Amino acid sequence: MIHSRVHVSDLREHVGRTVSVCGWVNTLRLQSKMQFVVVRDGTGMVQVTHRRDDGPLEARLESLTPESAVRITGRVVDAAQVKLGGLEIVPEAVEILNLAATPLPIDEHTALEQRLDWRFLDVRRRPATQLMFAVQTTLEQGMREYAYAQGATEMHTPKLMGTASESGAEVFKLGYFDRSAYLAQSPQFYKQMAISAGIDKVFEIGPVFRAEPSFTSRHATEFTGVDVELAWIDGVEDVMAFEERMLAHAIAKVADAHGEAIAEHFGIEVTVPTTPFPRITMSEAHEILREGGWDPEGIKEDLDPEGERSISAHIEATTGHQFVFITHYPVGIRPFYHMRPAEDPGVTLSFDLLWKGLEITTGAQREHRYDVLVKQAAEKGMSTEPLRDYLNAFRYGCPPHGGLGMGLGRVLMVMLGLDSIREASFLFRGPNRLTP
Repeated sequence: MIHSRVHVSDLREHVGRTVSVCGWVNTLRLQSKMQFVVVRDGTGMVQVTHRRDDGPLEARLESLTPESAVRITGRVVDAAQVKLGGLEIVPEAVEILNLAATPLPIDEHTALEQRLDWRFLDVRRRPATQLMFAVQTTLEQGMREYAYAQGATEMHTPKLMGTASESGAEVFKLGYFDRSAYLAQSPQFYKQMAISAGIDKVFEIGPVFRAEPSFTSRHATEFTGVDVELAWIDGVEDVMAFEERMLAHAIAKVADAHGEAIAEHFGIEVTVPTTPFPRITMSEAHEILREGGWDPEGIKEDLDPEGERSISAHIEATTGHQFVFITHYPVGIRPFYHMRPAEDPGVTLSFDLLWKGLEITTGAQREHRYDVLVKQAAEKGMSTEPLRDYLNAFRYGCPPHGGLGMGLGRVLMVMLGLDSIREASFLFRGPNRLTP
């Protein structure tokens, strides 16, 4: 008789019945009179208890190795002395679906870099990492829900480009039949084209490639970007309002679905942020930071990681808020397509969003006037020829618009208190890692 599979987390509902559990051997305790095998599936762990009897079951349990894939069929019984849920399974059949080789290449003491070499095993053995992917799924679902409710259209823009986007730096070049192509550093130009195509609100979650030889805990050469572009805006404030509400909605969904599990596995309480988030200009941030001794030479235009952490700590201390928008970045450190206010042309109508000291988003109102765009590109020393297709999108009635790009891995990093972005993706890609 074939018994349908039951998840470990649902066994309490089947006490007294015979069921099948499919999972991996977590640990084995093979004693002289008893055999104990702890089996783990994606929902939890259960103890399988067998009294030795010189029969085929004993031999089969004896041959098991840690991480072997098994199907155990047996009776679920109450066992108050068992720590794992006060239940155990008394086996009637043991099917070895795939015997794991020994010894395992990693254990709980293995350093992260080596664990990444065996990521499938690392994820399988760590309930916290499996939880992270469940959190990521819920987070994306929440963002999509909000974007859809606002009337956004989900687009899928090309990741292969004929010319190097933006400044031409930090792009991966690859052979494309008889010429060269580049991997998109951002869907920026394409989502702006979608605005010009008459699509009011554009939304995309997709891969982004950055050829930065950066070895920090927050950089990757391939990551998942969350991109939004909004048409007919009155100003950059509309973009910030969209983002803070989207994040608040998505974080509330995560707190609701996984709050208890996150507290248990990561020791972090998921706090749903109130809106609006605090906003301060870059010049105000500089003033506050320099009073505290940051950048004593007074030469930094941008915020370095220390500055980002310090300004976030200051905002949290004064407002109780973990998020802060830094606005009005200087022209020198922003791309040519960011709009500049007529009354203060030295700055841009742009922002970064910091969460607990880490930049998770860059956004801006875009310059939608063709002649101004051409002028600003020239000021940055950019030739307009490679930008021709992009610039054409602004020659025939492109509306005012703005948008944002958010790093999904960084959001997860902060949300779960992870030390490195390497842990916030399934298979990390960095300057020294192209495998597995």
